[in-house]
Amino acid sequence: MTNTTENTTRNTARGATPDTRRMTVVVTGASGRTGSRVARAAEAAGLTVRAASRATGFDWWDGSTWADTLRGADAAYLAHPMDVGAPGAAEVIGAVAREAVGLGVRRLVLLSARGEDQALATEEALHASGADWTVVRAAWFAQNFSEGPLVAELRERGELVFPADGVREPFLDVRDIADVVVTALTAGDRYAGRTLALSGPRLLTFGEAVAEIASATGRPLRYRAVSTRDYGEALAGFGVPGEEVAALTAIFDTLLDGRNAHLSDGVREVLGRAPRDFGDFVREEAAAGTWTA
Repeated sequence: MTNTTENTTRNTARGATPDTRRMTVVVTGASGRTGSRVARAAEAAGLTVRAASRATGFDWWDGSTWADTLRGADAAYLAHPMDVGAPGAAEVIGAVAREAVGLGVRRLVLLSARGEDQALATEEALHASGADWTVVRAAWFAQNFSEGPLVAELRERGELVFPADGVREPFLDVRDIADVVVTALTAGDRYAGRTLALSGPRLLTFGEAVAEIASATGRPLRYRAVSTRDYGEALAGFGVPGEEVAALTAIFDTLLDGRNAHLSDGVREVLGRAPRDFGDFVREEAAAGTWTA
């Protein structure tokens, strides 16, 4: 059985209709951490994917570019390019959602963050758009250790510096987010008007996560916790704009205070299976040489 057939069979069993194989879904950030996986999972399920990025003519900050990407689509995955709780995120997500609904694209799935107070206004903007919406609140990504700025620290310096001292997090594999998003997009009205909270299957501190990476790679990797203020100063020293530093440190002050030290059952509810384990992710990435010096 091919992956496409298998996924289509599973989606149909969970409430999708045969017409979903003719769906066109707009995927924002299709080259990014979540969007790339959503695009691949959607294609595997038989959907037509329309990538939305500056490379394809879609600019989050220029409303005149939205209609050409949205027109004629059946659904869309919305992932803010910075953070769902960043300044201005609610306004731009709300505007894109209203544009989509006005063009007949009513089925929208928004990537949000579990426990992030700053994201609530963005979620409300989606609710108010008139869309058949689903919000996916994700825990901290496992792939944050393998993609983006954190991996460079581990690979090149053998140390990860971050403002999370003893905080436990159920690290979530981004591939599980993609599978949930595609199911939510294709399962008719089953997940419309719902907020789904996703996490990995077990709690780890950031130090324990780095220790698992060290064990898998055979390298003496270290984790060093710092204050949010010190981390913000370091970001500013690297040239991150002051407004962005302020937004990130405000988010970290709340998001990393221990409020997320619990498991959520959204992956099992939607997919009928347990979420992928952090250890499996680490072994795969270590074998691929992700953290090789």
